[in-house]
Amino acid sequence: MVTLYDVPADALIEDVADRLEDRIEEPEWMAFAKTGQTRELPPQQDNFWYVRTASLLRKVAMNGPVGVDRLSTEYGGRKRGTNRYVVSGKHSDTGSKNIIRTALQQLEEEGLIRTAQGEGRVITDEGRSFLDNAAADVFESLDRPELERYA
Repeated sequence: MVTLYDVPADALIEDVADRLEDRIEEPEWMAFAKTGQTRELPPQQDNFWYVRTASLLRKVAMNGPVGVDRLSTEYGGRKRGTNRYVVSGKHSDTGSKNIIRTALQQLEEEGLIRTAQGEGRVITDEGRSFLDNAAADVFESLDRPELERYA
């Protein structure tokens, strides 16, 4: 049985994002929202919301129980000072918690994750099955030349 650990993350996230387009809706405010304080502009991808939601679902499945604070740290970036030419130490800032929280709420409404009181969010059995089915489809579509010599 193929699981989410057996396929490349980027291929799995693309496939899950395509599947989520039918199940969730992008908020209207997303066209104007930055993904964190370290960014200057909103994301330019057309399907950014679905890719980020798919990525969050994968992270909850792999690292759960996980909360919004820890996820915002993972989606953060390098912070630079007001004067970019000043040499300073390494600093980082968190990603947008509103984007993460809203995406997690949508995944909860779909029954793919649930809230574990006092611990954060964990994946449900339906969510695990959803990811494993996507992983199986991705695994079948992978180009694996190393296996052809045994056929």
